[in-house]
Amino acid sequence: MIKDAALNNSWKWWPLFPLYPYGKRNTLFQELIVDQVWSLEQIQGIYYVSVPIRMTVVRVENGLMLFNPLPPTVELKFYLEKLIKNFGPVLSIILPTASGLEHKISLPSLSRAFPSAELWICPGQWSFPLQLSNDFLGISSKRTKILVKEGYPHNEICEWFSLGPLDLGLGRFQEISCFHRPSQTLLVTDALVGIEAKPPIIFDFDPTPLLFHAREIGTDPLEDTIETREKGWYRLILFASFLKPSRLDIPTFPEIIKNSFHPKLRNFKSHFGIYPFKWRNDWIESAKKLIGKDKPLIQIFPVLKELVFPRSKDTFLAWLKKIKSLRNLKYLVPAHYSAPLDFNKQSCEQLISRLMSDEKDILHEESSFLRSLDQKLLELKIVPRKSNYEIID
Repeated sequence: MIKDAALNNSWKWWPLFPLYPYGKRNTLFQELIVDQVWSLEQIQGIYYVSVPIRMTVVRVENGLMLFNPLPPTVELKFYLEKLIKNFGPVLSIILPTASGLEHKISLPSLSRAFPSAELWICPGQWSFPLQLSNDFLGISSKRTKILVKEGYPHNEICEWFSLGPLDLGLGRFQEISCFHRPSQTLLVTDALVGIEAKPPIIFDFDPTPLLFHAREIGTDPLEDTIETREKGWYRLILFASFLKPSRLDIPTFPEIIKNSFHPKLRNFKSHFGIYPFKWRNDWIESAKKLIGKDKPLIQIFPVLKELVFPRSKDTFLAWLKKIKSLRNLKYLVPAHYSAPLDFNKQSCEQLISRLMSDEKDILHEESSFLRSLDQKLLELKIVPRKSNYEIID
């Protein structure tokens, strides 16, 4: 772990997509695969529901490739400059997703920080409520190439795979993954994650999200202990996975106000004691289903599993089978949660078996809000009943 507290971590463009921690973005720099793959990690979230988000730096011939943009704070650029000094310039910046705003919002400023780098973006970029051009959004068309349509960068050492495109109604879901042969590492964005019990190191710089959600009522203090950090982490996982977990109730408004604005809670950090959550006693059993005991549990990200893939399971299975065919696959690096993850042919087979299974467990109940949301979107004809899948050459 490398962290220099003296470096400037401000991010002036945060109002464009106001996610916590807003204008101050600590960056954690770690080497994942010796002299081949590095991680630059920040946190982001809404109402303290914060999870790690990662930009992966990969060594390619004569330089570096940045996969999944992050805000280029002075701190983040400092770490990149150290890599550039040892391994060569940034040759390419890859935006591997069509729909994830949290992944694309920092591309314009990151591209300005490295003006000589090629920009490669996933096809089918879209914006809501208005469909705006990439140039209007700050992504220069003169520097930009479209993945799949115009080929791929660094083919001499990388293999590329497209998951989708899948029709979401408002736009498309598509994610481009990359297998980096020298490090035997597969880079993905949102489709796969690995979640472990120990809170990520990035929270050492700001444990507030963990402490906030570890409480039972608004009058509880933000107490920083190993136990409260782990408890808060388990609850953040449930929020991030299901938006509204079934084991979570919303207190009445009078109850919320009754437990607010108490002494030592009259500050923004504790949100003035406003805590609109009430967890049932068995909530932790659901969280444990998502978390690996001795190592991170690799899984399909639950939100995508419920909102994107129910009408396109065959597409996801085809993508996993392509990954399964990779020779010498050893590691997985997603854009969220833990990395690197041990990942091979057997790991793919396990994911395929779980995707094919119709077994319903405690997590099926936890997904009830996501399923009801999906049904409402269907009724409003915002999303299609069956996603269209087309191969783009």
